[in-house]
Amino acid sequence: MMPPQIATLVCVLGIAGLFALDRDRNVRTSKGLWIPVVWVWILGSREVSTWLAAFGMGQAGTLSTSSELAGNPLDRTLYTVLLILGLIVLFRRGRQVGQLLRANGPILLFFLYCAVSVIWSDYPEVSLKRWIKAVTDLVMVMIVLTDLNWVAAIKRFLTRTGFLLVPISVLFIKYYPELGTGYKRDGRQALIGITHDKNALGTACLLFGLGCLWRFLAAYRDREGTHRTRHLIVHGTFLAMVMWLFSKANSMTSLLCFVLASCLIVATSVPALARKRVVVNILVATVLLIPAFPLFLDTGTGLFKTVGRDATLTGRTEIWKEVLAIDTSPILGTGFESFWLGAPLDRPGSGWSFHVNEAHNGYLEVYLNLGWVGVVLLAAVIVTGYRNVVGLLCRDSEASTLLFAYFVVELMYSYTEAGFRMMNTVWIFFLLAAIAVPKCSLPQISRAREPLVEDVIPELVPLRKV
Repeated sequence: MMPPQIATLVCVLGIAGLFALDRDRNVRTSKGLWIPVVWVWILGSREVSTWLAAFGMGQAGTLSTSSELAGNPLDRTLYTVLLILGLIVLFRRGRQVGQLLRANGPILLFFLYCAVSVIWSDYPEVSLKRWIKAVTDLVMVMIVLTDLNWVAAIKRFLTRTGFLLVPISVLFIKYYPELGTGYKRDGRQALIGITHDKNALGTACLLFGLGCLWRFLAAYRDREGTHRTRHLIVHGTFLAMVMWLFSKANSMTSLLCFVLASCLIVATSVPALARKRVVVNILVATVLLIPAFPLFLDTGTGLFKTVGRDATLTGRTEIWKEVLAIDTSPILGTGFESFWLGAPLDRPGSGWSFHVNEAHNGYLEVYLNLGWVGVVLLAAVIVTGYRNVVGLLCRDSEASTLLFAYFVVELMYSYTEAGFRMMNTVWIFFLLAAIAVPKCSLPQISRAREPLVEDVIPELVPLRKV
């Protein structure tokens, strides 16, 4: 094994090589794309205050109700700056953003209800702050989708984030165990890479691995492409790193989602299949039922033992039973992101030796915080989002297979994780797929250079077809 300093140099050169080989000089995207990239860098790894503490420049926080209520001033300031910058970018895109908002009534209604629910929260100040962070997620997605070339923006958004998070995670695990190793709730060690826990590492592998598979298949099909060979090398190498990290992360939810979503990408890459809605619907139903059957329709004991899990899904089913027994408002919920602020499972004699701060089921999480009203509004978002991504498949849009996979991943991931939550990368990628963008036409522009979004009258910028 080489010394850590040499390994770091190799990693830096390798990352530079990935960017160089993947670069397409004929495509330009807005500089504003760096804002969501930085946002996902933070959410996909660790907060700035955590990094400072890791290097002895601050005090590491602990997971507790008090820390969740107080927050961290440094992180809060950084999030505020990113939100302001994001709003400035969207303001400069004017009418285009207005058209985007008008085309997504169900999503706006869901976020509006989340804001209203702050009123009956027992912790309105914290709930409001969390809603602002949730809006920041939406702002970042809108920056990507309102870029002049939205497909190129998605590609660069994925590479600028994934080409750093994945290789550095490999480096940390192999050569900096003090940074790449964390601890589970029972005190056992877990490999976490650049992220904050093993599930976050699995999520990063899931999302960026799917993006890389999409690019790899596109390059493989493009027999006459001028950059075909180097794109195959780049994304083949990246996929190898992702699979190695999957073997270390021990995150079964993300791995299962990756396998099933990869099958969807491969299947819907065949135009003859993607254009048949009945076939697509059957594929989705099959993919969603495969993990749902052992979870909800059978004891699943044999299957879970095969993959190294117990029948309670590491205590998840016990959490589900306990929170459903708690007396809450079934219609309106406890208020946006408020249920766990009261530490309902931390009471003496509860049997939990750690602070439980999520239901480990996205649908249940929405019910606890927003009640049946929130569940119905989320269902409306899912139905309209599904219609949008299936429409893209039928029109053979370049990024349709990837967005379709991201959409279905959220539905599967939320079986055992709180996927519909603010500042969750799976939720962000779900919004990226679910948002419908109105169709516009692009005027004739000089070929002297590829313009940025800010160079074009907002209402004339081409947007994703629905």
